[in-house]
Amino acid sequence: MSKKSKDRLQHIANHLNPNKKDEALEKSEWKDAILEIRRRQTQNRTPDITDRGYIRQKTTGKLWVRERIEGFLDTGSFREIGSVAGNAKYKADGTVESYTAANFICGKGTVSQRDVIVAADDFAIRGGHADGAVWGKSLYAEQLARKLKVPMVRLIDGSSGGGSVTLILDKGATYLPPLFGMHDMIASLSEIPVVAAALGPAVGLGAARATLTHFSVVSSDIGSLFAAGPPIVANATYETVSKEELGGALIHTSNGTFDNLASTETECFQQIHQFLSYMPTNNFNLPPYQVTDDPVDRCDDELLDIIPKRRQRMYQVRDILTRVVDKGSLFEIGSRWGDGAVCALARMNGYVVGIITFDCTLKGSVISAASCHKFRRHIDLCDTFGIPIINFADYAGFAVGTVAEKEATIRYGSTLTAALYQCDVPYFSVVLRKVFGVAGAAFVDNRVPNMRIAWPSGDWGSLPLEGGIYAAYRRELDAAGEKRNEMYEKIMSQFEAVRSPLRTAEIFDMPEIIDPRDTRPILCEWVKMMYDHVLPQRLEKTKIHGPRILYRP
Repeated sequence: MSKKSKDRLQHIANHLNPNKKDEALEKSEWKDAILEIRRRQTQNRTPDITDRGYIRQKTTGKLWVRERIEGFLDTGSFREIGSVAGNAKYKADGTVESYTAANFICGKGTVSQRDVIVAADDFAIRGGHADGAVWGKSLYAEQLARKLKVPMVRLIDGSSGGGSVTLILDKGATYLPPLFGMHDMIASLSEIPVVAAALGPAVGLGAARATLTHFSVVSSDIGSLFAAGPPIVANATYETVSKEELGGALIHTSNGTFDNLASTETECFQQIHQFLSYMPTNNFNLPPYQVTDDPVDRCDDELLDIIPKRRQRMYQVRDILTRVVDKGSLFEIGSRWGDGAVCALARMNGYVVGIITFDCTLKGSVISAASCHKFRRHIDLCDTFGIPIINFADYAGFAVGTVAEKEATIRYGSTLTAALYQCDVPYFSVVLRKVFGVAGAAFVDNRVPNMRIAWPSGDWGSLPLEGGIYAAYRRELDAAGEKRNEMYEKIMSQFEAVRSPLRTAEIFDMPEIIDPRDTRPILCEWVKMMYDHVLPQRLEKTKIHGPRILYRP
């Protein structure tokens, strides 16, 4: 064994056994400095079980910040950056009088052997406030993730960047509030996966850090988010509210502020792991392939009758998705909001795909303003990271009525339509049932050529036939008096004769009407072709011309 190798082993041994005398260090002129570094690192990495902040952290059921990092990352993979950063006071002779660690920890680690940058708030120190964070660490972490082109993970607990009025007294003056690092945080959204978990209160800039992401999850037992906390709200609006009432996890997963809800911190980590497993390291790489033993030609007989022939009856679209995609691969995003819009990531024959569809049991497949927001966000995610989109179409059109008009549904519907037409990832539509109006057209007619198939349950047109008859034959129906229903049924029977999707296939407006059981084999073949032939060319354009500004949170 070489001397260099022996020295390296000795160094590791000394590290593992700090009580063993380090003879080389004892002789070094830098002994005192190195010992001070080690002392601070040891202090920062060892919980003080008598500290009020640590006690508060544990009694509220929360993990300590370093327990979080250890629980989130692969074992032993964390390489801390800024391990001795903190607030120190010195005596006149230059010796340390007191030292408090920064309440923000960052560094590099791995998740499933893939590199990430992780940044975590320590609420045990000054309640996570910025004046204890050494703000340069947060800025550095964001810049480093962007420079290395690896995912950015934020474990948020505290105001996470918001200031404190006590700073004014310390500085002797007020100051214009800065947004250090915002440029990099926003630019990263078009380059690398950015995720966050709310493991406590996310306030002010912390709320921005939680929502300027591609995926966010909140722990239902401890997480919350608000622009300002209850004391400031009480002064501004005279409302007396608790943190839970103001911005609890249930509130913000039902309005789309957070994507997903988790029951514990550990489940938050698991959901982030799963999300990252579908993401490329950056948008200069293809999404990661994963070997599967689920046969490409698997055909599920349950698909034959999963959609009732009577159009007024509902069905569960998620039962279709789980029977078509690779088993166990469906990962839904934002299930608690969006008025029936369903967005997910999944795999087909091991390849990552994005899923958009609609839960017809909610709102009857009618697209609201909230649905538009949710669909647009997911389309932008897939477009940013080169993930092919599979659209399981069942859209009755945009919502109508006074509520829909007040919510500016058409305005947001136009934004959604623009997103569908602007994105350039491969896109395939499987028409399950309804495709009506501008909304339906936007979802199935946004490519040249349009790649689409339909099930025998397909039903489409400029507007739903039932309502269209009342509009087109209003005068005749009103004149029919008591025979109104009889006339309506007579007119409807005439249209039923030409309503069959086979008629549409005859004129090649729908390329294929398929046996529902063939959906998986067809999609698996299409997805593989996209990864083999189309996505690599798209990636080359990105490498030559750079990423487009794609993602808008």
